[in-house]
Amino acid sequence: MTDLRQLLGVDVPLIQAPMAGAQDSALALAVSSAGALGSLPCAMLDLQGLRSELTTLQQHGRPPINVNFFCHTPPAADEERQARWRESLSPYYRELGIETDPVHRGPARSPFNEQTLEVLREFRPAVVSFHFGLPSADLLAGLRSWNATILSSATTVEEAVWLEARGVHAIIAQGLEAGGHRGHFLSDDLTAQLSTFALIPQIARRVGIPVIGAGGIADRAGIAAALRLGAAGVLLGTTFLLCPEARTGPVYRAALKSDASRHTTLTNVFSGRPARGIVNRLIRERGPVSPLAPPFPLAAAAVAPLRAAAESRGSGDFTSLWAGQNASGSREISATALVRDLIR
Repeated sequence: MTDLRQLLGVDVPLIQAPMAGAQDSALALAVSSAGALGSLPCAMLDLQGLRSELTTLQQHGRPPINVNFFCHTPPAADEERQARWRESLSPYYRELGIETDPVHRGPARSPFNEQTLEVLREFRPAVVSFHFGLPSADLLAGLRSWNATILSSATTVEEAVWLEARGVHAIIAQGLEAGGHRGHFLSDDLTAQLSTFALIPQIARRVGIPVIGAGGIADRAGIAAALRLGAAGVLLGTTFLLCPEARTGPVYRAALKSDASRHTTLTNVFSGRPARGIVNRLIRERGPVSPLAPPFPLAAAAVAPLRAAAESRGSGDFTSLWAGQNASGSREISATALVRDLIR
C-alpha cells in the first residue's frame, strides 16, 4: 500500500481538517510549516476569494496544502418551506429586534463545478479533497490532468468501497464523533454511522488504499490508537480551533473553553444537514433535528441574521459552534507548535 506521507508530500501523516468559516490559509500554512498537511476550506469561497487564497499559498513557496470542496447537489428553491422555517424562528427575530428578511441568502456553500476547476488549473494544487461524495467523472479527470492527489470522506464501509472504485487515492474515515458536517452521501440514515475506532478497521479491511482516521482524535494517544487500528494517518479539526491562526470568533472560542464543549450533538438547524456542534439555545429549542429546516444549505439563510445579532451582544445562542466530541486537545498555542507536540 502507498505510504501516506509519500502520497501527500509531507513529513508526518497528520492532516488539519478543513473548517469552513473558522479558518483561512493562515492556519493551513502554519500546519504545513510543521511538516503536516494543512487544509484550506473552499466551499464558502466565491471564485475571486478562491483565487486570492490560492495566490497567498503560492506566495509562501507552495507547501503541500489540501484544498477542500463540497460536492452536494443544490436543492430546488421552495419558498413555502422557507417561509415555514422563518415563521418557526420569528419569536427570536422579535426578541432580537430583527425584521424577517425573505431575501437574505446567508453564507453561500457552492459545490465543486467547472468554474472552480478552471481556477484550480491556474495553481494546480497537489491535494484536493471532497465532502459529500465526489464530483462528476469529467471534473475528476480535470484534476487528474495534473496528477492531483484526491481524497474524500466516507462515513460507512459502503461509501469507502464506492470511493475506491472511483479512483480516490485515500479515504477519510469520518467517525460519528467528528465535528462539523457529516460527510455521508449514499444514505442519510444516521443509524448507519459508526464511531471512529469502529469505522477505521472495517474500512481498512475492505479497501486497498490508505485510510485516514477522523473524529474524536485529539492527542498522541488517540493518534497512536488510530494507527494501530489500521489508519495510515489522521485528520484533526477541533484541536486547532483555539490556535491564534484560526479565525474562530470570540463566542466560539469561549464555548470551546467552557464546560459546554462536553455537550455536542448532531443537528440540522443551522444548515439543513446533520453536523456536530456544541449544544446551544437554538439546538435545545428548535432541534437538534428539525423537520422544518429546509435542505442543505438553505436553512442557513434564516439563521444568519439571528447569529449576527446575538454575537453582537456576546451570545452564541444562534451560532453554529461546530466541534467534535473531544475538544480536550484544543489549546491556545500556535498551530505549528501544536503539530510538533502531537507528533513528538
